[in-house]
Amino acid sequence: MDSSEQGSSMNAGIAAGMTLPPGVTEEEAEEMQMELIKVEDEIETLRQVLVAKERHAAELKHRLGISPLSEIKQNITKGWHDVQCSNAYLTASATLEDIGRSDAYKRTQETLSQAGQVTSAAFSSMGSAIRSRFGEMRNSPSFKSFEDKVENMKYKVMGRANGENDHSPTSNNAPL
Repeated sequence: MDSSEQGSSMNAGIAAGMTLPPGVTEEEAEEMQMELIKVEDEIETLRQVLVAKERHAAELKHRLGISPLSEIKQNITKGWHDVQCSNAYLTASATLEDIGRSDAYKRTQETLSQAGQVTSAAFSSMGSAIRSRFGEMRNSPSFKSFEDKVENMKYKVMGRANGENDHSPTSNNAPL
């Protein structure tokens, strides 16, 4: 629809009994309608120009070998640089440096380091004690007897499944 068609539809709208806002004459309404049509046409033209410019920019980037991924990397790098230059980051960084140099932080760090070393040593000795205890249990007569019974049962079950007879190498041991 061109301007003349839109203008005539406005005149038709006003003639058809469209209500005007208070204090606006019919002539003013027609002028505003015409101006609105012109502004909307200009907006549409600007949109088309913007699309053409974006297409041209994309073509130039492609010819220069600038990929979308490299653009993202560049944007992230720039964003990180902007963050590092911001007052909030600089203030927080300075505060953390001050905390890191404080005596309270150093004492806390030393205490936690010592606690970690003591805990590590405790777990190490506990692991050694458990390993030693399992070794003792494995060599105990009751564990040996239990192990023989399980082995005998395994042989009986597996032997029957393989079609072998009931005589196992440990059949001299007492049944379960």
